[in-house]
Amino acid sequence: MESIYYVICWQCHRACRHCYEDKFRPYRGAELDGVVAEAVAAFPKIVANFPERMTYLDLNDPGPEGEPTEKLGWVILAGGEVLDEPVREAVLYPVIESLKRTYRDKGGVKLAIQTTGDLVTDKIVGELLERGLDRISVSGIDDYHVGLKGEEAKQSLIGRLTSLFEARGMTRQTTWLRHDHDRKAKIEDRSTYDFWGATPETVVGKLWPRGRAWQNAISTATLADNFCNQRSGGLNFLQRRYHGSEVSVEPNGNVYPCCVKTTLPIGSLIEEKLDAMLDRLAGDPVYEAISMGHPERMGIAAGWSVEAFLDKCKVTLPSGRVYRNLCIGCDQFHREVLAPRRAQAQAQGRKAAE
Repeated sequence: MESIYYVICWQCHRACRHCYEDKFRPYRGAELDGVVAEAVAAFPKIVANFPERMTYLDLNDPGPEGEPTEKLGWVILAGGEVLDEPVREAVLYPVIESLKRTYRDKGGVKLAIQTTGDLVTDKIVGELLERGLDRISVSGIDDYHVGLKGEEAKQSLIGRLTSLFEARGMTRQTTWLRHDHDRKAKIEDRSTYDFWGATPETVVGKLWPRGRAWQNAISTATLADNFCNQRSGGLNFLQRRYHGSEVSVEPNGNVYPCCVKTTLPIGSLIEEKLDAMLDRLAGDPVYEAISMGHPERMGIAAGWSVEAFLDKCKVTLPSGRVYRNLCIGCDQFHREVLAPRRAQAQAQGRKAAE
């Protein structure tokens, strides 16, 4: 697989108004103990059900005889905030060590973390690099993160972290993981870093209609913004073993075809191997449509025409503003069609087991 976006814990030191998941927030006391304990208990089972090899075939980079080139895939460890102290020590470091150990004799794996950036210190960078981390992706460079509104504040943080990273021998790389195919630069032989955030020029700039961004009605996406048909969307998620394949995993093991997250997960890594899960969905018209980046076609086999799907993409916000996006239609199809279908299958399974 080219990449797995693994959310390792719900804990975050912030509760940003634009966040796509309202579970990302500060937890205290028993609640904090609970989310950390969930992550600690789940990750060995989750990692055990990752692909046998974290490599993929790149059809865009043929070898000497025209064959696709095998390359190392990535596991992107994210939160929440992975560098928050209880998560860093109890979850992040053990997960990195577990993944390196799991794939050491199976071709290897590339590991990245995603962090807002304000908790990064020289000591932490050193600890990450000692454990074999390949990339630090600083994702909080935008006006939504407290203390970073305005260009001066952003550049101040970027300057401080750049000096820190460069002193550790890291190299800045502005292209995203799955597009890093410049073999001449040989950047992949060194640890890298990058900076980004929810700014207008990024793929997440218009904000997914999810979490607090949805509750606060600040998503500006329209029908023209097909989050499914791009990085972090469902595009190519069923193409396991080939470039572009990616899934998103929650701390409890639930798997989704996109970071945006469909209303229902496609399965759980606590219960099933990822390879088996994706093979099981191959050929299913709903998930093939998502994998092709055309969510508007997911319901055709169930009697939903494209026109009917697009009609389901329309909602009226409490403010009275009409909002339309393909993710809304996907949500409605999951609720109206897939949820009852799944409930019926589960009931039949229980009855058969009696």
